[in-house]
Amino acid sequence: MYAEHAVGLIRLGFVMLGDRGAAEDVVQDAFFGLYRNWDRLNDPANALNYVRSSVLNGCRAALRTQARRDRRHRSAATGDDWLPFDSAEAAVLLSEEHREVLAAVRKLASRQREAVMLRYYLGLSPDETARVMGISTGTVKSSVSRAVAALGRALKEES
Repeated sequence: MYAEHAVGLIRLGFVMLGDRGAAEDVVQDAFFGLYRNWDRLNDPANALNYVRSSVLNGCRAALRTQARRDRRHRSAATGDDWLPFDSAEAAVLLSEEHREVLAAVRKLASRQREAVMLRYYLGLSPDETARVMGISTGTVKSSVSRAVAALGRALKEES
């Protein structure tokens, strides 16, 4: 399972957190949690959903920690200084358009951002996305719809 899904989950974490190392840590922790709690898993067929949920929860926790740290160490930097790149090399490799899309995704409300990433980045169905996020399928659909509309507006403003 790790070999098949780790890369996609690390990519999800990278987009959510903006730091590849942190994303790798979150994914590793999620798989370790699955291993540690395997005997308590009600349905082993849901193991992948467990890991996906753990990755999302780990990203949320990391973002909360980062937000607290940022509040304590607020700098005068504004604008796009926070774009999700862990190195100058990674930033150069991404096209300007890709950076604009990532910046717009990062500005979405957290639920919308998570729903869009799970649906379109990991390719989950609305039902799978709902299970991972712990919300209804209808909420997933409305969150994705609102997110896509917001992304369209944000990207139109950029051009």
